[in-house]
Amino acid sequence: MSPEKKTTKKKPVTKAKPATKKKPVAKKPEIKEEKTTKKPEVKKELKVKKPVKKTKPKMNSEEKKKLFAPKIEKVTINIGVGEAGERLKKAETVLNSITGHKPIETLSKTTNKDWGIRKDMPLGCKVTLRGKDANDFLKEALSTRENKMADYSFDDEGNLSFGIPDHTLFKSQKYDPNIGIFGMDISITMQKPGYRIKRRRIQRHRIPHRHRVKKEETKKFFSETFNVEVIEWR
Repeated sequence: MSPEKKTTKKKPVTKAKPATKKKPVAKKPEIKEEKTTKKPEVKKELKVKKPVKKTKPKMNSEEKKKLFAPKIEKVTINIGVGEAGERLKKAETVLNSITGHKPIETLSKTTNKDWGIRKDMPLGCKVTLRGKDANDFLKEALSTRENKMADYSFDDEGNLSFGIPDHTLFKSQKYDPNIGIFGMDISITMQKPGYRIKRRRIQRHRIPHRHRVKKEETKKFFSETFNVEVIEWR
């Protein structure tokens, strides 16, 4: 017997498909990672800003003269009668006619039985002038003394006081027998810019010695402004 031949089945041949071209894919740009080295943390100190001092501009010589130049604060005219009644009213009419301002009564502060004075008793009258009215009155008052003033009339604070024995020495006044003759005391108060600090309510201070009005400054002021001749008495 012949040996049986092995039969092998042939596999079906498949045709290869035509290769299709692939579309090029856009490559993403590679991002290079930078190596970061961590620095040691340093604590930041808070800087405190110092207050800046404002420097004042320097004053000129003219500004210094204005600051330290004395000026008239007020002029007080007083007539002391010593009693109340009709004589006091006459004195008030004299002051009113000379100054053009209504006077006020001055009252006693104490009681004195020997003089017949009780407390708050009207004894005189006075008028206070400031500004232009004070300057105009001083020109007339100094003319009654021929623009001459004694050295002892000035005090250490630079103020000035003098008296006029007769009110008819003023050019605007004439003698009236119904009124009579009245004398008066005139006090001139001097000051410099900045004297307000001694009168204000808040943060009141004394005037420093270097800024106070001196006797010599007042003499110079009156000699230049009102042509006053200061006579020295020894």
